[in-house]
Formats: sequence, C-alpha cells, structure tokens
Amino acid sequence: MNKKRPVNLDISTISMPVTAIVSIIHRVTGIILFIGLIFLLYAFDVSLESQQGFDQVVNMLQTNFLAKFVIWGVVSALMYHFVAGIKHLFMDLGHFEELESGRNAAVANIVIAVVLIVLAGVWIW
Repeated sequence: MNKKRPVNLDISTISMPVTAIVSIIHRVTGIILFIGLIFLLYAFDVSLESQQGFDQVVNMLQTNFLAKFVIWGVVSALMYHFVAGIKHLFMDLGHFEELESGRNAAVANIVIAVVLIVLAGVWIW
C-alpha cells in the first residue's frame, strides 16, 4: 500500500466540474419527481372523487402557498430532468462526448433549465 497517497476528506475543498454537478442534480431531480408523484397522485385522486373534491383541489392550488410551492418544485424538477434527459439522449447518439463540448452542453443544460423553471414559476404564481 502506498503511504504517500494524498487523502482529502474535506468535501468542501473538492472542486466539482460542471458536468458532475449537472449529473448529480439530474439524479436528485429524479428522486424529487418520485417523491412528488405521491402528492400529485393524491391530489388527482381527491379531484376525481367528486365535484367537491375537485373544487377543493382547485381552491388549494389557487390559494395555498405550500401547495403552489410543492407544485412548482415538482414542475421545476421535471423541467430540469427533462432537459438533462434530452442531453443524455444526444450523448447516447455520440454527441457532446469530448471534454469541451460536454462542458458546453452541461452549461446549456443549466441555462435552459433555469429559463424553463422561471417560466414555470411565472405560470404557477
């Protein structure tokens, strides 16, 4: 075993490349979508039970800050996950595999996702 090997256990000092950040956020948004689906299915179930249930869900989504925030979070995760998924499909076709083009695609992914998330926020609020 090489005892001269550097060991860095302080995560805050590690500089992550933008491609790694995009990949990690893509995984996190997948988890958010999975958990958010529970809330969406519950609201869907309540809205289909009766007219009163539908009115209750509509009223909640129009007046309740927390409900709007949850919906915006799920839609934001969906937007980011969708854009990153499209980038991954292009990578599967052999594009953006070089270091510079991969970096540019990751930056474009973030920019496009932020624009879509802001537009979703304007639409929801």
